[in-house]
Amino acid sequence: MPPKSKDGRLIIAENRRARHEYMIGDTYEAGLVLKGTEVKSLRNGQANIAEGYVSVENDGLYLINALIPEYQGAGQFFQHEPHRKRQLLLNKSEMHKLALATERKGMTLLALSLYFNDKGKAKLKVAVGEGKKLHDKRESAKIRDWNREKARILRDKG
Repeated sequence: MPPKSKDGRLIIAENRRARHEYMIGDTYEAGLVLKGTEVKSLRNGQANIAEGYVSVENDGLYLINALIPEYQGAGQFFQHEPHRKRQLLLNKSEMHKLALATERKGMTLLALSLYFNDKGKAKLKVAVGEGKKLHDKRESAKIRDWNREKARILRDKG
């Protein structure tokens, strides 16, 4: 069973590397068009979105290259393709905002996390991100190290 987050969501998969590689901007919650065996596989906690990305195509947004493995309890006939393109469900205005954001230089759409919300629906957290340069990554590491050191100092002084 996948772990629950602080707000009661059942987290299936996270893209931790995205926060390291990109500066995260606006985030959106999108629904997914899934098949039955994909949902059962997600309920078992099996998914990987680390190599997946979101693409804007002529009729909507799609999650591409995310892995949802085949559900072993189903027969060969009922299986889905593990790396298939999955459509994302958003409002038209949100899709338009995301499409405009990707047209800007250096902006991309990221899949941050895949989870079940409190109503049991599979959702994907999509974010607009801009790739970090090497100096930005170093700055992030400095801030993270300083916060860790600050916490040690405060803990030791009691």
